[in-house]
Amino acid sequence: MKLNNIKYNAGAKKSPKRLGRGSSSGTGKTSGKGHKGQKARSGGGVRPTFEGGQTPLFRRIAKRGFSNYNFKTEYAVINVNTLERFENNTEVTPELLQELGIIKKPLDGIKILGQGNLTKKLTVKAHQFSLTAKKKIEAVGGKTEVI
Repeated sequence: MKLNNIKYNAGAKKSPKRLGRGSSSGTGKTSGKGHKGQKARSGGGVRPTFEGGQTPLFRRIAKRGFSNYNFKTEYAVINVNTLERFENNTEVTPELLQELGIIKKPLDGIKILGQGNLTKKLTVKAHQFSLTAKKKIEAVGGKTEVI
């Protein structure tokens, strides 16, 4: 069998509905959109949440409580296997990580996660460490310092 011999199964490939092609096709003239109106225009129609000018459900429902979304702390995340590129006994700081382009910006701090393996002894300074990351760094003889 060769690539040029491969064919679709019978009925697997269906030709698309060709709109606006004569009156005998059943989808000519207005192309199944009816006559005039907003939904007949190109790009016409309303967004899914539109309720015909009635105040939308989202605005009718009472908003209660407090959301911490605007004030949450967002960390720049690095995995342990990313630290493998450093030499032995290197002190890894947020400034060094940013200088090398490993992180673009430190956000609210840097968090080290435990994905991957580490074979080098490093002193890592970060704002947070996951338990697995801390174990992996210290298992090789390295140190973790919370800033």
